[in-house]
Amino acid sequence: MEVRDLLCLRTAKVWIMPESALAAGWQPYAASTVNEAIEWYERRHPRVGIILLDSLGLDENIDREYESLLAQTCNNMEWIGLIPSDQIQQPAICDLLAKYLYDYHTLPVDDSRLLAALGHAYGMARLRSLSPQQCGMVATGHGCMIGESPAMRKVFHQLEKIAAVDTSVMLVGESGTGKELAARIIYQHSQRQHGPFIAVNCGAIPADLIQSELFGYEKGAFTGAVSRKIGYIEAAAGGTLFLDEIGDLPLVLQVNLLRFLQERQIMRVGSTTTQPVDLRVIAATNRDLREDIKKGLFRKDLYFRLCVLDLELPPLRERRGDVELLAYHFLCNLAPDLNPQVRGFSPAALQQMRSYCWPGNVRELKNRIARALVMCDKRVIGPQDLQLESELQYPESTMMPGATLAEARAEADVMAMQRALQASGYNVMAAARQLGVSRVTLYRMLEKYKLPLMS
Repeated sequence: MEVRDLLCLRTAKVWIMPESALAAGWQPYAASTVNEAIEWYERRHPRVGIILLDSLGLDENIDREYESLLAQTCNNMEWIGLIPSDQIQQPAICDLLAKYLYDYHTLPVDDSRLLAALGHAYGMARLRSLSPQQCGMVATGHGCMIGESPAMRKVFHQLEKIAAVDTSVMLVGESGTGKELAARIIYQHSQRQHGPFIAVNCGAIPADLIQSELFGYEKGAFTGAVSRKIGYIEAAAGGTLFLDEIGDLPLVLQVNLLRFLQERQIMRVGSTTTQPVDLRVIAATNRDLREDIKKGLFRKDLYFRLCVLDLELPPLRERRGDVELLAYHFLCNLAPDLNPQVRGFSPAALQQMRSYCWPGNVRELKNRIARALVMCDKRVIGPQDLQLESELQYPESTMMPGATLAEARAEADVMAMQRALQASGYNVMAAARQLGVSRVTLYRMLEKYKLPLMS
């Protein structure tokens, strides 16, 4: 469990942290004066603090001390105020609330409400504290890639290297993992960033139109061609062409694309001359192209032309530590337009999101947050607003106290295999790849623990 430091300034006078907060991982550090609070802040660097605001306006020095502390720390942490109900209208208190505090609570303290607010404040402070390297590289106008899990740190490192080299790239990942966003990040941090970025979904164009859409056509090339039209490839000259769902490209078009990648020239439909085009190609797929090659659905030579560099985007279930971070990121971006009164998530909602396996990945998480904001009629989003299917929750451990190490390992193996099989739709090859073992090893372990191969 993550331990979360909490700076408590003068709160012992009105509030004692309940056992539920300690059990949730909160570690309080009590300070009775501003100087003590500054010492704790410099020593522990907490992300959240609670401060008792009373007696303000009675002593000008108190006003200045409080404001100096809040001004010094508010860029790196979030503060929640505890205020006597009869002092809420004091000008000095209202001024501090407006300038520096994330939230406030009137006395007496409602423990459950305050603990929920602490969780929200911690999520926001954590999000704000991330460096650009941890949050990803911003693609202007298209958001940014967020994450601090080991899997995403590896992705950010690879993106930085890929962007610096002007060659073809293959992005692999399940639907909703952010392949187009990764392509835009590569483009914006490459030497072609001043050229166009053209995105094409190969699976969304009718088969009989793909040739003319990609390569363009001349006037009179076919019925309805009343003027010359340049295709997506020619439109991306000098920049980057992003071919999403490349696995859906028909075989006959794969031949033409391969010829272009070899010769860097195109011929419009209805033309007899070629046009040179200089661009970078980034392709993406959620399919196993190596399996498609074996089945004769994808050309091996085209695959190796496109896959000079490759990058795999991890599914959200493999970066569960990022779920809360992403949830608060989407809340910050969507709440102003959809429901400004919502300030965060209930502890039950956060736990439900952490336990959910997210088959639709980051896209599903964003859509769930948007829906919850529309449906929520409180200040915090609850489980009922998210409506996550219970059958897609990760199973809780059933290990009994006193279990042996061998029993604990066996349970961990079973849970890991169950999750991988469920997430892969009971595709043994995909599950084995996720678990980092061979298919033969996975079959042997399934037989050992008598696990079914079907849901």
